Amino acid sequence: MKPPIDKNKVVVLTGAGVSAESGIPTFRDADGLWNNYSIQQVATPGAWKANPELVLDFYNERRRQIADCAPNKAHIAIAKLQEKYNTIVITQNIDDLHERAGSNQVIHVHGEITKARSESDIKDVVSIGYKDINLGDCSADGQQLRPHIVWFGETVLNYNLAREHLKTAGKVLVVGTSLSVFPVANLLKKARYGAEKIIVALDIEKRPYGYRFIRGKATEMVSYISCRWLEGMRADE
Repeated sequence: MKPPIDKNKVVVLTGAGVSAESGIPTFRDADGLWNNYSIQQVATPGAWKANPELVLDFYNERRRQIADCAPNKAHIAIAKLQEKYNTIVITQNIDDLHERAGSNQVIHVHGEITKARSESDIKDVVSIGYKDINLGDCSADGQQLRPHIVWFGETVLNYNLAREHLKTAGKVLVVGTSLSVFPVANLLKKARYGAEKIIVALDIEKRPYGYRFIRGKATEMVSYISCRWLEGMRADE
């Protein structure tokens, strides 16, 4: 038997488009990070084995950049939903802008830039804030620290937890993702018939069944949707 829908539960799935409006470059845009680095150089286990110093430099630079950015109106509007709803944020982003905006239930599926882990033990995770990771920095087990990031070819984090939350959500808001990254894009299929489901993005490859697509920037549309929901109204009417 399926668990009942919780009308007071909102699940928000966010992607790179939300962070981009805070000045954090995405990987796939025309001026994105992949123009300067290839996936094979900095985002695979093989890259780490071949040149860990380059990989550390890449993520150290990202960490410094994120430290200088601030949450935008979309992050703040999402956090504001907590005033009325049990709000779960599932994010593909590795930054901490949702937390800094005030969201207190954030599930990171692709890792967190402000954390590091042992290169041999995925459970040996430590918070490092915005500090660099250098060669020779070791975890508690004596192994080299690496970024707590899910690289291509590695298993997504917290997938089952995210899926269970979507199964009971009364409202689902998807923001700033093209839905081209799997398996996370498959999570949207778990949202229930009868839930209010909205996607806000500049573009998507394919709109999942049952979702209303609103083309626009996160900072422009999420505040509107948040206000409607906080007033007890549907945002898709």
